[in-house]
Amino acid sequence: MISGRVWKFGDSINTDMMMPGPALYLPEAERIRYVFQANRPGWVDQVKRGDFIVGGKSYGVGSSRPAALSLRNVGIGCLIAESINGLFFRNCVSFGLLALECPGVHGMFEEGQTAAVSTADLTVRNDQTGEVRKALPVPRQLLDLMCGGGIFPLLESQGLIAPLPAKPGKTEMLTA
Repeated sequence: MISGRVWKFGDSINTDMMMPGPALYLPEAERIRYVFQANRPGWVDQVKRGDFIVGGKSYGVGSSRPAALSLRNVGIGCLIAESINGLFFRNCVSFGLLALECPGVHGMFEEGQTAAVSTADLTVRNDQTGEVRKALPVPRQLLDLMCGGGIFPLLESQGLIAPLPAKPGKTEMLTA
């Protein structure tokens, strides 16, 4: 079971809102400063490691830019939305951001409440109200990738790619 403070976003949150185009050319440590800058200026200074995003329908529509990586590197512990764009979901799996579709989830939370998610039975609970909903099924292999940091740690553990060389002062961020 994991839990975190909820940040709410509406329907059709696209990858341009999450990660503006000009920021794509910056190093990841600088890039994350631009997450949601267009629609929630200053949000990156308020979010804490382990916080959750609760989204509406069609979360992650748009381009294939690595917005999921930046959300993970900002510290988002889980994304739960009414529905998630397929390409964005694939990026969540690849970059190790736990993402679940859960019909009715947007109406079950107010911003600032605490959500708890069980990856064992894919339930989502509002800790303040006690309301529980079941997320849509996700294959165990995909859950393992999202919870295990994504595809790169898996490939490294199997000896299929070399680990990234350690850099002086390296943070927990993955560079893509």
